[in-house]
Amino acid sequence: MKITDYLNNSNKALFSYEIIPPFRGGSIDKVFKLVEELMPFDPPFIDLTSRSAESYYQDDGTGNLIKHVRRKRPGTIGISAAIKNKFNVETVPHVLCNGFSKEETEDALIELNYLGIDNILAVRGDELRKRKKNQDQISNKYASDLVKQILDMNNGKYLEDLLDTNKTNFCVGVGGYPEKHFEASSLEADIETLKYKVDCGADYIVTQMFFDNNIYFRFVDLCRKNGIEIPIIPGIKILSLERHLKALPKHFYLNIPPELVSSVEGKSKSEIKIAGIDWATNQVQELVDYGAPCIHFYIMSSAKSATKVVSNFI
Repeated sequence: MKITDYLNNSNKALFSYEIIPPFRGGSIDKVFKLVEELMPFDPPFIDLTSRSAESYYQDDGTGNLIKHVRRKRPGTIGISAAIKNKFNVETVPHVLCNGFSKEETEDALIELNYLGIDNILAVRGDELRKRKKNQDQISNKYASDLVKQILDMNNGKYLEDLLDTNKTNFCVGVGGYPEKHFEASSLEADIETLKYKVDCGADYIVTQMFFDNNIYFRFVDLCRKNGIEIPIIPGIKILSLERHLKALPKHFYLNIPPELVSSVEGKSKSEIKIAGIDWATNQVQELVDYGAPCIHFYIMSSAKSATKVVSNFI
């Protein structure tokens, strides 16, 4: 079932979750245990993140440096299929531009289609340190390019001219940035970029995390004024550690309201967890009252705080 079908046909508040694959060599059992904690809350879908490969150099013992390339958290496609089959819940694997050639992307999309996975989040991914001169011909440079490739396959168009091709039927989500993407010159310019992704064929938007709902409301209003009519799902992160006060703004270029900062700064671990849950609960209530199509929790590897929040609305 497509994500947009859930969003358009539900008459109740929906809550979805985003988790990460285990580190290379880790066990899928930890992922299954996490999903088991979420299933009593009837998630319409669960996102699986992906990361591009990282390269490093290692001395081979003779003074020569050997380049190695590997992904720290492989397995997005396999885990997505395993969760869907084990728990009968839709999964949304993240498909990246960076670190993948167009051919590798096509292979991944073919595999996802064979596995019966109908939903994808198309993202650019972390910028590679060095792009080769011809990298833009080899890989999709922007999420909009990736959306185009997915839509081409939905229309039976592959990278090679093939006869009797099978049309895929992917529902495509993209990311949105209520406080603007850090590379954008302004929020208005960033929304123009988002509009282009929508024009290329995106079906829904999931926002970057935010802690002030007014930022989301402003973002939705600007999107609508610029002709973006597809569903915009707000992304929520529950603050649970004092170091989040610095780490989250540093890595995600967001603002944390002073009221939340003062309720966390200098407090004990238990007090911080309670403050984060209380803040998120109030956020969710306001977003549900506003009519947000779904609330998307960035939980990554722990469900405890999110399930405490969602239990107030089930």
